[in-house]
Amino acid sequence: MRHGRYPFVAGFLTIPVVLYVLYVIWPYAQAFFYAFTDWHGISAKQNFIGFANFTKLFHDKVFWKAVEHNIMLLLALPLITVAIALFLSFMLNQGGRSRSGATAGIWGSKVYRVVFFLPQVLALAVIAVLFQQILRPDNYGAINSIVQGLGFGSIGFLTNPTIAMWTIIGVLVWQSVGFYVVLFSAGMANIPSDIYEAAEIDGATRITLFFKVTLPLLFDTVQVAGVYLGIAAFDAFALVNILSVDNGGPDGATTVLANEIYRNAFVYSRFGYASAMGVVLFVLTLTFAILTLRLTRRESIEY
Repeated sequence: MRHGRYPFVAGFLTIPVVLYVLYVIWPYAQAFFYAFTDWHGISAKQNFIGFANFTKLFHDKVFWKAVEHNIMLLLALPLITVAIALFLSFMLNQGGRSRSGATAGIWGSKVYRVVFFLPQVLALAVIAVLFQQILRPDNYGAINSIVQGLGFGSIGFLTNPTIAMWTIIGVLVWQSVGFYVVLFSAGMANIPSDIYEAAEIDGATRITLFFKVTLPLLFDTVQVAGVYLGIAAFDAFALVNILSVDNGGPDGATTVLANEIYRNAFVYSRFGYASAMGVVLFVLTLTFAILTLRLTRRESIEY
């Protein structure tokens, strides 16, 4: 029976593994190969040029500006999103009082979870077009129409290089936070109420409950959320490409690596150079995920 089980399992795994190699591993391998060529994406011939593309990257000011913006996203997006999501989740689960006087979720918490999660249902392209109208610099923009109606000058959310990147980060946080509210709420719901009741008997306040009980018991979930958000920070292509001025402007103030990869490949027809950027992005993303998981690794708390 044991000998017959392995061919049976292999029969189910063969097709998924073949598809994964064909549509995931093979494109990665091709990208690594093209990164060492001068391929322009049109001819079938690729000339091997070694590390010339990577050498050129180190002298490319636009590339370093994109890396800077990705690092900015990497620091801001996970921290802001996780902080807001944790606060909202804690309020939904422990922000109210039950009839017995113990901490409990606020009234209507299930409705709030649905409302917070709604942005996740929308595609990023739809969100980008939506905020294009909300953030327009003229009196047709939802925000600037109010600002100008109060007698102030319009705010260039996407045209002012100083605040354009922070505006995009704000939109990304708005789009992401609902998912993590639901994720953290599910994790908090699994924490036994006896732990909270015992802490309250010992005189713990809401703040103490959050930092001494909820956060330590939810650490693994927060860790995974941080990795996912960090990986998302290395992308941000769709939102930047549609929402920003001139696909990463003004004057490159919002460009990111994924945006420069697209521009070099499909606008300038420098597929080899774009592939080199893709390899750098792959290495940065993989390094971030490995370092985050290793540096934040700790023994799990059982309850």
